[in-house]
Amino acid sequence: MIPKLLLLLKPIETPVVKSKDGSGNRDVELARVETDKKLSLIRAWEENEKSKAENKAQKKFSTIGAWENSKKASIGSDLKNFEEKMEKKKAEYAETMKNKIASVHKLAEEKRAIVEAKKGEDLLKAEEMAAKYRASGLVPKKLLLCFGG
Repeated sequence: MIPKLLLLLKPIETPVVKSKDGSGNRDVELARVETDKKLSLIRAWEENEKSKAENKAQKKFSTIGAWENSKKASIGSDLKNFEEKMEKKKAEYAETMKNKIASVHKLAEEKRAIVEAKKGEDLLKAEEMAAKYRASGLVPKKLLLCFGG
């Protein structure tokens, strides 16, 4: 777009020529009135163009402001949705981790129970073997290997 050049015109001063019959003064006056009329029309046109330019710029500023607000609202909404999605994923992940912890705890309890049961069986077996050795009067062979070396 090529900017328009505004020319500011000054009233043209016409030399006053006095004629003998007075018609020269009238011609000069008519020329001055015509010049003033043209300058007045030019000023009115200039003000109108400036007003149109101001209104056009104001309308564009308004459009840009509305666009900016719309985009900000859209981005804000996207951010809120993203944050909600992340919070949901975080809660789901936390629930998964709690379930894993519970599973590990349950497995550990099962292993402890198995070890406890095995311990009970081993103690009972040791008591039975000790009673058998007492009844027979024999000494356990494994014990002799440890001390008899």
